[in-house]
Amino acid sequence: GACKVGDIAHIQARIGQRCNVIPMPDHALLALQGPQAVTALARLALGVEKLVFMTGGDFSIAGCDCFVTRSGYTGEDGFEISVPAAQADTLARALLAQPEVKPIGLGARNSLRLEAGLCLYGNDIDTTTTPPEAALNWAIQKVRRTGGARSGGFPGADKVLAQIDNPAGLQRKRVGLVALERVPVREHTELQSTDGQKIGEVTSGLLGPTVNEPVAMGYVTPAFAAVGTRVNAIVRGKAVPMEVRAMPFTPARYYRG
Repeated sequence: GACKVGDIAHIQARIGQRCNVIPMPDHALLALQGPQAVTALARLALGVEKLVFMTGGDFSIAGCDCFVTRSGYTGEDGFEISVPAAQADTLARALLAQPEVKPIGLGARNSLRLEAGLCLYGNDIDTTTTPPEAALNWAIQKVRRTGGARSGGFPGADKVLAQIDNPAGLQRKRVGLVALERVPVREHTELQSTDGQKIGEVTSGLLGPTVNEPVAMGYVTPAFAAVGTRVNAIVRGKAVPMEVRAMPFTPARYYRG
């Protein structure tokens, strides 16, 4: 919600002339995530099992009018359900009545999204971050890149395309990190080379419950971004050895049909 006002204004400015952009503050959003999500939801809404990742449709669930997408921010298969706020309690109770469903908090979602290598806005990315720095080049379609049929034309295109075309010019890169001691390494922790030079900072970190080891992501100077590189995190004045690892730490389980 932190970016809501700016996002709506951007959408209105860009496409508001050819469509209606309608905020829906009277709606709630419930997320049902995990390998058994489809089993539980299909019991209440026949047909949701036919959805594939990033598709959606209208469904009636426990008497509630819902728009369901097969999506989420956990790296797991799952669904996000938009429902009128007045019906959110009814829907939540219907979901919780299913034997597969248990309530979770944002801490659980945060651990899953980090293990899945997904960025948290405000921590891992913000308005100063470019896709090449954040290892998010996939977000720029080939048709929008240099030489593409619709090259450029998006906010920050000149800078972003220059970085894609010349990655040697990058000053920092987002990487996955695993602590080699059982010490959680949190955001804002300084990263140093093994000879004590500051090379970056952790942006997210915790003890990964699925992988059962301390995982993190952060930004380092490109010379230290290769998988297998050893670095140190400075935790309460102590150097904790870490290793650059490929992300995601756990494989995505999106259902694509």
